[in-house]
Amino acid sequence: MFALMIQKMLYILLLFFVCNSFAQNKQDTNLANEYFRKGEFEKAAKLYQKQYDQQKHNVFYLKKLIQSWQALEEYEQVETILNKRLKLYPKQAFLWVELGYNYDLQYNKEQAKIYYEKAAKALRKKPAAGYQIARAFNEHHLLDYALEGFLFMIDANPMVNYNYQIAAIYGEKGAIENMFDVYLDMIHKRGGALANIQRFIGKYISDDAQNPNNQLFRKLLIKRSQQNPKDEWNKLLSWIYLQQKDFGKALVQEKAVHKRSQTGLDGIIDIGNITFASEDYEATKNAYNYVLHNTSDAPLQITAHYYLLESEKKLEKDKIELETAYQSVFKEYGKGNNTLKIQVSHAEFLAFIQNNPNLAIEELQASLQNRLNRFQKAKVKILLADIMVFTGKYNQALINYSQVQTQLKNHVLAQEARFKVAQTSYFKGDFDWANIQLKVLKQGTTKLIANDAIDLSLLIDDNIAQDSVRTALKSFAKAALLSYQNKDLQAIDTLTQILKKHKGHPIEDEALFKQAKLFEKTKQFIAAEQNYLSILELEKNDILIDDALFYLAQLYDTFLNQPEKAKNYYEKIILEQPSSIYLVQARKRYRQLRGDEVLVP
Repeated sequence: MFALMIQKMLYILLLFFVCNSFAQNKQDTNLANEYFRKGEFEKAAKLYQKQYDQQKHNVFYLKKLIQSWQALEEYEQVETILNKRLKLYPKQAFLWVELGYNYDLQYNKEQAKIYYEKAAKALRKKPAAGYQIARAFNEHHLLDYALEGFLFMIDANPMVNYNYQIAAIYGEKGAIENMFDVYLDMIHKRGGALANIQRFIGKYISDDAQNPNNQLFRKLLIKRSQQNPKDEWNKLLSWIYLQQKDFGKALVQEKAVHKRSQTGLDGIIDIGNITFASEDYEATKNAYNYVLHNTSDAPLQITAHYYLLESEKKLEKDKIELETAYQSVFKEYGKGNNTLKIQVSHAEFLAFIQNNPNLAIEELQASLQNRLNRFQKAKVKILLADIMVFTGKYNQALINYSQVQTQLKNHVLAQEARFKVAQTSYFKGDFDWANIQLKVLKQGTTKLIANDAIDLSLLIDDNIAQDSVRTALKSFAKAALLSYQNKDLQAIDTLTQILKKHKGHPIEDEALFKQAKLFEKTKQFIAAEQNYLSILELEKNDILIDDALFYLAQLYDTFLNQPEKAKNYYEKIILEQPSSIYLVQARKRYRQLRGDEVLVP
């Protein structure tokens, strides 16, 4: 019994010693890494030396130790360490690479090459143990040696897989076609690595369809697709077309996948969602019409109907036909929880397009009688509040928004409600309270809400600094409210008064831009053109310059039938606004107007 107790105590002491030693070791390593990061290489070397002496088998400490001395240009010290290591472990041929690199740092290329060749010879002699050698070459950016090593090991044993390393080296060498071919071969042989490979290829392609890498990748994919049709080739073509916002071509590829395999519709649905978010509503309709005609799943059919109705609404299709379409869906699927999104969509249509807010409120209140969860209720309440703002019932609206905030703290719907509180306060001219809400939302987890909050906060801050009584901003907020209420002509008149009374005020560019968009909405295109041109005559660094350039180009392109002027303004975005959010669209349309030949489909 006594012996057992002694044994347990010794075990506990040993465990304590091991844990304490491990903790100290970790602490020393962290400290050494911190010294190394700060450039205090001598201090780092001492700690790494201590760790290396205790754990000779640990290559990490060896490499960090020699890197520290090399940073101090103590090359002889490094050579001594490596030669001692070679005596201890003569089979570790990667050490020849480290010795060669040590000479490379001293600009002694001839001596470095001797050691590199010695390491390469060791790899060829025993390829099964060559990984550390090839990796050492790669770490020191000796790409030709590394590539030769990895290729030799695969030739010696086709079962090993160093394709990721080989593809990455080709990429670094600028041998892009070889890199693409390696990745595509991997997909052809193994299939399942598609998402991983997309991530790596994504570093070499852009959103520009004319980018040489994009053209090359499409060419290689189309060639493989013709020689050996596979779902993976269509999926990759769809993926690259999506990067380029060629949504129609992406949809063609996803349809080919579906027709060949008759599996799920996920790829088509993804395109439908992406195109809707990108405001390409015709492309959304094409995607979801295909879904609707190729599924018997009722929830998926309802989702398709929702996006089709929303797209028709955004495209401002015939109101009577749209109302008929809504009623047809309700007749087929009812007005339960399953169609709540469509009920909310219909209420929005009634209030903001049909100008029938009372009927919209009735329908939403009827929806609230269903057994909704708190998130569904929140969505209905937010739209109810929106309609109340639309009808001028601001206090009732604020109550509904606040209820959502309270009931769903920190949720995205609560953030949306807080933004709506700020917006309503702004409409009412209560700028201080609006700004308090907006400052909280600037750090919001949802990028869209945070960006909206920043934009509105900047508008308020920029325009109250020079106007203590806030006359101009109050008038602009009134115009914004009139626009929200679809009282477009009254909003235009209010903005005209602002532009007359407050010329030179910071609000001027915002008023010109807001009025230009309303002119477009009311089909006063020449007036819109003059407003955009007036913005361009203001400060060249104005925040709205790229917006004015893009919408002016679109105006000439779409409504005024002046393609040469459109091309000139698209070109200005490309040359003068390289960080503009409109750059991709401008570049694509500019090339179309210029008549560029698309070499690869």
